[in-house]
Amino acid sequence: MKEFWNERYGQEEYAYGTSPNKFFKEQLDSYQPKGNILMPAEGEGRNAVYAAKTGLSVTAFDMSEEARNKAIKLAKANQVELNYLTGTMEQIDLAPDSFDAVGLVFAHFPAILRESYHTQFCKLLRPGGLIILEGFSKNQLKYPSGGPRNLDMLFSLEEIQNDFKELNLLVLEENEIELNEGRYHIGPASVVRFIGQKR
Repeated sequence: MKEFWNERYGQEEYAYGTSPNKFFKEQLDSYQPKGNILMPAEGEGRNAVYAAKTGLSVTAFDMSEEARNKAIKLAKANQVELNYLTGTMEQIDLAPDSFDAVGLVFAHFPAILRESYHTQFCKLLRPGGLIILEGFSKNQLKYPSGGPRNLDMLFSLEEIQNDFKELNLLVLEENEIELNEGRYHIGPASVVRFIGQKR
Protein backbone atom coordinates (compact mmCIF):
# COMPACT_ATOMS: atom_id res chain seq x y z
CA MET A 1 0.00 0.00 0.00
CA LYS A 2 2.85 2.40 0.81
CA GLU A 3 4.36 1.73 -2.62
CA PHE A 4 1.02 2.49 -4.28
CA TRP A 5 0.76 5.90 -2.59
CA ASN A 6 4.41 6.78 -3.16
CA GLU A 7 3.92 6.10 -6.86
CA ARG A 8 0.73 8.17 -7.02
CA TYR A 9 2.16 11.07 -5.05
CA GLY A 10 5.54 10.88 -6.76
CA GLN A 11 4.18 12.53 -9.92
CA GLU A 12 4.69 16.25 -10.52
CA GLU A 13 0.98 17.06 -10.54
CA TYR A 14 -1.05 17.02 -7.33
CA ALA A 15 -3.19 13.88 -7.50
CA TYR A 16 -6.20 15.48 -5.78
CA GLY A 17 -5.44 19.10 -6.59
CA THR A 18 -4.21 21.86 -4.30
CA SER A 19 -7.56 23.30 -3.20
CA PRO A 20 -9.10 22.07 0.07
CA ASN A 21 -11.99 19.66 0.15
CA LYS A 22 -15.18 21.72 -0.10
CA PHE A 23 -16.95 20.19 2.91
CA PHE A 24 -13.87 20.42 5.13
CA LYS A 25 -13.30 24.06 4.16
CA GLU A 26 -16.94 24.96 4.80
CA GLN A 27 -16.88 23.40 8.27
CA LEU A 28 -13.62 25.10 9.28
CA ASP A 29 -15.06 28.40 8.10
CA SER A 30 -18.30 27.77 9.99
CA TYR A 31 -17.04 26.36 13.32
CA GLN A 32 -13.74 28.30 13.32
CA PRO A 33 -11.84 25.96 15.68
CA LYS A 34 -8.74 27.38 17.33
CA GLY A 35 -5.57 25.65 18.52
CA ASN A 36 -4.26 22.35 17.20
CA ILE A 37 -5.67 20.17 14.43
CA LEU A 38 -4.64 16.65 13.44
CA MET A 39 -4.85 15.59 9.79
CA PRO A 40 -4.40 11.80 9.44
CA ALA A 41 -3.75 10.21 6.02
CA GLU A 42 -3.29 13.75 4.74
CA GLY A 43 -1.65 13.00 1.41
CA GLU A 44 -0.28 16.00 -0.45
CA GLY A 45 -1.41 18.56 2.10
CA ARG A 46 -4.23 20.50 0.46
CA ASN A 47 -6.46 20.36 3.54
CA ALA A 48 -3.64 20.79 6.05
CA VAL A 49 -2.43 23.90 4.24
CA TYR A 50 -5.91 25.41 4.29
CA ALA A 51 -6.24 24.66 8.01
CA ALA A 52 -2.90 26.36 8.63
CA LYS A 53 -4.06 29.41 6.66
CA THR A 54 -7.00 29.76 9.08
CA GLY A 55 -4.50 30.03 11.96
CA LEU A 56 -4.62 26.45 13.23
CA SER A 57 -1.44 24.69 14.28
CA VAL A 58 -1.38 21.63 12.03
CA THR A 59 0.01 18.17 12.68
CA ALA A 60 -0.41 15.83 9.72
CA PHE A 61 0.76 12.34 8.92
CA ASP A 62 0.78 9.87 6.05
CA MET A 63 2.63 6.63 5.32
CA SER A 64 3.98 8.09 2.05
CA GLU A 65 7.23 10.05 2.00
CA GLU A 66 6.27 11.43 -1.41
CA ALA A 67 3.05 12.80 0.09
CA ARG A 68 5.03 14.63 2.76
CA ASN A 69 7.40 16.09 0.17
CA LYS A 70 4.50 17.46 -1.86
CA ALA A 71 2.74 18.80 1.26
CA ILE A 72 5.84 20.66 2.47
CA LYS A 73 6.26 22.14 -1.01
CA LEU A 74 2.63 23.29 -1.02
CA ALA A 75 2.95 24.74 2.48
CA LYS A 76 6.01 26.77 1.45
CA ALA A 77 4.16 28.09 -1.60
CA ASN A 78 1.35 29.23 0.71
CA GLN A 79 3.75 30.60 3.36
CA VAL A 80 2.50 28.36 6.16
CA GLU A 81 4.14 25.66 8.29
CA LEU A 82 3.07 22.07 8.86
CA ASN A 83 4.29 19.52 11.37
CA TYR A 84 4.11 16.65 8.88
CA LEU A 85 5.08 13.18 10.15
CA THR A 86 5.67 10.06 8.07
CA GLY A 87 4.32 6.73 9.26
CA THR A 88 1.20 4.81 10.20
CA MET A 89 -1.04 5.45 13.20
CA GLU A 90 0.93 2.86 15.16
CA GLN A 91 4.23 4.59 14.41
CA ILE A 92 3.14 8.13 15.31
CA ASP A 93 3.40 9.18 18.96
CA LEU A 94 0.51 11.51 19.81
CA ALA A 95 -0.64 12.56 23.27
CA PRO A 96 -4.26 12.18 24.43
CA ASP A 97 -6.32 15.36 24.83
CA SER A 98 -3.88 17.36 22.70
CA PHE A 99 -5.97 18.40 19.70
CA ASP A 100 -8.88 20.79 19.24
CA ALA A 101 -9.94 19.22 15.95
CA VAL A 102 -9.29 16.19 13.77
CA GLY A 103 -9.85 16.39 10.01
CA LEU A 104 -10.58 13.09 8.27
CA VAL A 105 -10.89 13.79 4.54
CA PHE A 106 -11.19 10.58 2.53
CA ALA A 107 -9.11 8.88 5.23
CA HIS A 108 -10.04 5.26 4.58
CA PHE A 109 -8.36 2.52 6.60
CA PRO A 110 -8.56 -1.28 6.40
CA ALA A 111 -11.75 -2.50 8.03
CA ILE A 112 -9.83 -4.36 10.73
CA LEU A 113 -8.28 -1.05 11.87
CA ARG A 114 -11.03 1.50 11.17
CA GLU A 115 -12.98 1.33 14.44
CA SER A 116 -9.79 1.27 16.55
CA TYR A 117 -8.33 4.27 14.72
CA HIS A 118 -11.55 6.25 15.00
CA THR A 119 -11.69 5.53 18.73
CA GLN A 120 -8.09 6.70 19.10
CA PHE A 121 -8.87 9.94 17.28
CA CYS A 122 -11.60 10.61 19.85
CA LYS A 123 -9.09 10.11 22.68
CA LEU A 124 -6.71 12.62 21.06
CA LEU A 125 -9.36 15.35 21.23
CA ARG A 126 -9.67 17.84 24.05
CA PRO A 127 -13.18 18.35 25.52
CA GLY A 128 -15.13 20.48 23.08
CA GLY A 129 -12.91 19.37 20.20
CA LEU A 130 -14.37 18.51 16.79
CA ILE A 131 -13.99 15.65 14.36
CA ILE A 132 -14.81 16.67 10.78
CA LEU A 133 -15.12 13.72 8.40
CA GLU A 134 -15.96 13.23 4.75
CA GLY A 135 -15.41 9.85 3.16
CA PHE A 136 -16.84 7.60 0.50
CA SER A 137 -19.97 5.64 1.36
CA LYS A 138 -20.54 2.00 0.48
CA ASN A 139 -22.65 3.23 -2.44
CA GLN A 140 -19.49 4.70 -4.01
CA LEU A 141 -18.76 1.35 -5.67
CA LYS A 142 -21.21 2.24 -8.44
CA TYR A 143 -19.23 5.38 -9.30
CA PRO A 144 -15.78 5.60 -10.99
CA SER A 145 -14.94 8.92 -9.29
CA GLY A 146 -12.42 7.60 -6.75
CA GLY A 147 -12.07 5.80 -3.46
CA PRO A 148 -11.27 2.23 -2.42
CA ARG A 149 -12.79 -0.54 -4.52
CA ASN A 150 -13.09 -2.59 -1.32
CA LEU A 151 -16.59 -2.44 0.21
CA ASP A 152 -15.22 -3.02 3.73
CA MET A 153 -13.11 0.15 3.52
CA LEU A 154 -16.10 2.32 2.61
CA PHE A 155 -18.38 3.92 5.19
CA SER A 156 -21.97 3.41 6.28
CA LEU A 157 -23.88 5.84 8.48
CA GLU A 158 -24.25 3.13 11.12
CA GLU A 159 -20.52 2.40 11.25
CA ILE A 160 -19.55 6.05 11.60
CA GLN A 161 -22.18 6.67 14.27
CA ASN A 162 -20.95 3.65 16.22
CA ASP A 163 -17.25 4.48 15.80
CA PHE A 164 -17.76 7.97 17.21
CA LYS A 165 -20.47 7.19 19.77
CA GLU A 166 -18.42 8.96 22.47
CA LEU A 167 -18.98 12.28 20.71
CA ASN A 168 -22.00 14.54 20.55
CA LEU A 169 -23.45 14.13 17.08
CA LEU A 170 -23.69 17.41 15.15
CA VAL A 171 -23.90 16.18 11.54
CA LEU A 172 -24.33 12.69 10.06
CA GLU A 173 -25.54 12.34 6.49
CA GLU A 174 -25.00 10.48 3.24
CA ASN A 175 -25.02 12.62 0.11
CA GLU A 176 -24.63 12.31 -3.64
CA ILE A 177 -22.20 15.01 -4.71
CA GLU A 178 -20.10 16.07 -7.70
CA LEU A 179 -16.38 15.80 -7.05
CA ASN A 180 -13.79 17.98 -8.77
CA GLU A 181 -10.57 17.32 -6.87
CA GLY A 182 -7.65 16.80 -9.19
CA ARG A 183 -7.20 13.81 -11.47
CA TYR A 184 -8.43 11.03 -9.17
CA HIS A 185 -11.55 12.52 -7.55
CA ILE A 186 -13.78 13.67 -10.37
CA GLY A 187 -17.45 13.07 -11.17
CA PRO A 188 -20.54 11.95 -9.26
CA ALA A 189 -19.82 10.41 -5.85
CA SER A 190 -21.54 9.08 -2.75
CA VAL A 191 -20.13 10.36 0.53
CA VAL A 192 -20.72 10.15 4.26
CA ARG A 193 -20.29 13.39 6.19
CA PHE A 194 -19.90 13.54 9.96
CA ILE A 195 -19.19 16.19 12.56
CA GLY A 196 -18.91 15.24 16.22
CA GLN A 197 -17.88 17.14 19.33
CA LYS A 198 -16.17 15.68 22.37
CA ARG A 199 -18.16 16.00 25.56
